[in-house]
Amino acid sequence: MAVVELWETLKHAIEAYTGLSPAAFFTAVAVAAALYHVMSGLFAPPPPPPPRSREPEPEPLPPPVQLGEVTEEELKQYDGSDPKKPLLMAIKGQIYDVTQSRLFYGPGGPYALFAGKDASRALAKMSFEPQDLTGDISGLGPFELDALQDWEYKFMSKYVKVGTIKKTVPVEDNTASTSPATNEATPAASETTGETEAENVPATEEKPKAAVTKEVEEKEAPADKETAADEAVKES
Repeated sequence: MAVVELWETLKHAIEAYTGLSPAAFFTAVAVAAALYHVMSGLFAPPPPPPPRSREPEPEPLPPPVQLGEVTEEELKQYDGSDPKKPLLMAIKGQIYDVTQSRLFYGPGGPYALFAGKDASRALAKMSFEPQDLTGDISGLGPFELDALQDWEYKFMSKYVKVGTIKKTVPVEDNTASTSPATNEATPAASETTGETEAENVPATEEKPKAAVTKEVEEKEAPADKETAADEAVKES
């Protein structure tokens, strides 16, 4: 009896305060609850992501090692192919340690071609051609030289200089090839000169002898004449 009386009281209250029948009232309450659930799902913040496994921290980079003066062939050993060696690159003969930018200059990076080389010409021309991967900057224009200067300032401010490239002086083979010919020609010339002198010496020595003989004969002729005249006088 108490439940029936409570339900009758509730129905009269719903009708009195809402003006709806009990069925319409409970239908409206159910629709409102469904709308609230849907709207709260749309505007609710996303659930937090699941906790990630803790990744190991990268090892700190070793301090730059000063190389001093090396050749271009020795510099190729530091192109990043050996992860135990530093990553080096040169600009205008100055070598810089670019290990901290391995993503750019290491294997697979966008500038990996420049590692282990003096790429001055390639940086000035922004070229990736193999023939431009050299430190020869002859023939570059003023704009290209300015671009190269900007690259050099960037490297000087960001990376540590660890050495310089040893300049090799090209040896000319022309001197060696022409020297034997010159040496062979010299004895021949000296022999020719000696033969000429040998031919000239007797000729110059014979002329004075003939001249002396002629002068002696000319001096003796008057003496012979005088002697003959004296003998004729004595006989007479």
